[in-house]
Amino acid sequence: MKRRDFVIKSGLAAAAVSSVSPGFAYINKYINSDAPVRLGVIGTGSRGSGLISVINGIKGLDVVACCDVLPFRLENGLKRAEGTPKSYSDYWKLLEDKSVDAVLVATPFGTHGSIELDALDAGKHIYGEKTLAKGYDEVMKLADAKKEGLVFQTGHQYHSSRLYTQVVDLIKDGKVGKITAFECQWNRSGNWRRSVPDPELERLINWRMYREYSGGLTAELCSHQIDFVNWVLGETPSQVFGTGGIDYWKDGRETYDNVHHLFSYPSGVEATFTCLTTNAKDDYQIKVIGDKGTIILDYVNGWFYPEGNYNKQQTDVDGVAGATIPWEAGKGIPFEFTHTDPSKQALTDFRDAIRTGSKPISDFETGANTAICVQMAIDSMLNNKIVKWNPQHKL
Repeated sequence: MKRRDFVIKSGLAAAAVSSVSPGFAYINKYINSDAPVRLGVIGTGSRGSGLISVINGIKGLDVVACCDVLPFRLENGLKRAEGTPKSYSDYWKLLEDKSVDAVLVATPFGTHGSIELDALDAGKHIYGEKTLAKGYDEVMKLADAKKEGLVFQTGHQYHSSRLYTQVVDLIKDGKVGKITAFECQWNRSGNWRRSVPDPELERLINWRMYREYSGGLTAELCSHQIDFVNWVLGETPSQVFGTGGIDYWKDGRETYDNVHHLFSYPSGVEATFTCLTTNAKDDYQIKVIGDKGTIILDYVNGWFYPEGNYNKQQTDVDGVAGATIPWEAGKGIPFEFTHTDPSKQALTDFRDAIRTGSKPISDFETGANTAICVQMAIDSMLNNKIVKWNPQHKL
């Protein structure tokens, strides 16, 4: 490493931005090779440790190192990993490890950008958990620091879901006709707070509650669906309006316990995004609304609900007399796509992108655009105003 400048804030270590080496050219040793990709996991909390369990089922992707500042979380990550991965409490030490070729960054949102910048400087492939980075400046610094030959995948796993990729193809082929709106929600019932064994660890464990480290519900949940809408439309919003508040959980948190966003796109499409922590009815759902029908998506299933008069007991389907179109009340015709768990598929795609030197499905650009949208929505809520897309943020 060229330099190591640490900033310590409430136990969260974030390294200062490393200088970019001019003329850097990464040689990908995995091209035309079946050798296992050696992965270091930075952040072994609930998401990082959960993904380690998923990685265990992916041939050719091996966890060789784990890092966390909390000893009990580090121990949990090490226990979940197969083999005997190395243990680090300082992510810089992990980045210096020559046996690590790629990193999975699953730390608090506010630390994503600095760790990813340092990982690029260290010549590591990156799987950066969503949301990519906090704030416009961090996103643009990463855009400037990206290096040829290094794979940078953003952890919007639904972007890799084969259900979602096939549905996007259907939409672009005219399945719902002209898209007029999206209605998205991710509602939960619970305060989103985790137990803390020591009061001094409050901000470190419940970082999602504090603006310094977190983007709240917008970054942690809405971002997946924002990513999907941008993907379907091939656009970023022209303007965003958001509202919300700390209206139910009066427990000292700084991030909102409910958020509501309205995105307006250049094509004339409006998209709404809602997250609640007080009612889980319908949980996660995306509605793609067009003049010929509606597609409804949950985590792993999809349905098509055609517009107009429709007889769900039609007796001639694809030329087969007597057949009945399947129908689920309130949702429509279910899709019957075969697909694997979205997180497993996303990590498999990451492995394959490293092996082939190809661009990931959920790449840096899509992740960066979503991160900018997230910040627009947060700014709108905090300032109670419409936020317009800044042309300077075009990648």
